[in-house]
Amino acid sequence: MMSTSSFLALQQQQVPPEFLPGSEEDEMPCTEKDLAEDAPWKKIQQNTFTRWCNEHLKVLNKRILDLQKDLSDGLKLIGLLEVLSQKKMYRKYHARPNFRQMKLENVSVALEFLEREHIRLVSIG
Repeated sequence: MMSTSSFLALQQQQVPPEFLPGSEEDEMPCTEKDLAEDAPWKKIQQNTFTRWCNEHLKVLNKRILDLQKDLSDGLKLIGLLEVLSQKKMYRKYHARPNFRQMKLENVSVALEFLEREHIRLVSIG
């Protein structure tokens, strides 16, 4: 039969570190830390992708500083797709989108272009 102290020692060894008492951040499960908006791996990917986009957008004398803001009207996304594919969009788009609806239509034009080119987007929700 196992003593109480032996049982407690065994239990402590099997508890993952993220569930042991500590600071508030230590109490957050690893998956939540990894999904946090400021997770280091996200910043690295964002910076890498931004630099890659800017390298291709040089041709159009365009630049991305903030991915979310700069791609939201669809214009730089359309430009990037045209540079990469060396094709023009199949549909007209708003060159000066002033309203949210115009910006959404531009993004839809870009997504439709990808679909027509048989380019699948994965892991995008």
